[in-house]
Amino acid sequence: MQASVLGQKRDNAKPSLHDSGDTMSTTTAATATAETKPQQEGTWATYREFWHFYLGEHSDPLNRTLHFIGTAGVFAIAGISIWLQNYWLMLLMPVSGYGFAWAGHFLVEKNRPATFKAPFRSLFSDFRMFFNILFFRIGKHLKEAGVK
Repeated sequence: MQASVLGQKRDNAKPSLHDSGDTMSTTTAATATAETKPQQEGTWATYREFWHFYLGEHSDPLNRTLHFIGTAGVFAIAGISIWLQNYWLMLLMPVSGYGFAWAGHFLVEKNRPATFKAPFRSLFSDFRMFFNILFFRIGKHLKEAGVK
C-alpha cells in the first residue's frame, strides 16, 4: 500500500518540457538539452518547474513518508495548541516539520532540502505534497515530473 500511495523511486532520467508545456517525457542526462535547464537547481521560471524539481528531490518513498509524518505533526501540534490555548506549543511546529523532513533529506535521499534553495516555494510544496499523499493523488504528480 505504501508504494502505491507514495509512488516509486526515481530513475536516472531527467524530466523535460516539450513545446506544448503540458506533456512530460524523460530524457537521459546525456541527451539533456537547454530545454531541461529550468529543471536544474535554482533556475525555475515557473512554479510548475519548481514543483517537478521538488518532487525529484523527494523521489524516495521513505523521504516522502517522513515529510508526511512531520507535516501531520505540524497540524496536530497546531490543533493541540489551540485546543489547550497554550500557544507556546506552536514553537514545536518547525521542530516536527523540519525535523522529519531534514532527516529524510540528509539520511535517506542524501541531498540538500529545497528549503535552502527556495524557502516559500518549498513550504507551499511540502503542504501540497502532504495533501496529494493524503488524497492518493501523488502518483499522478510523480509521473508528470518523471519520478518513478
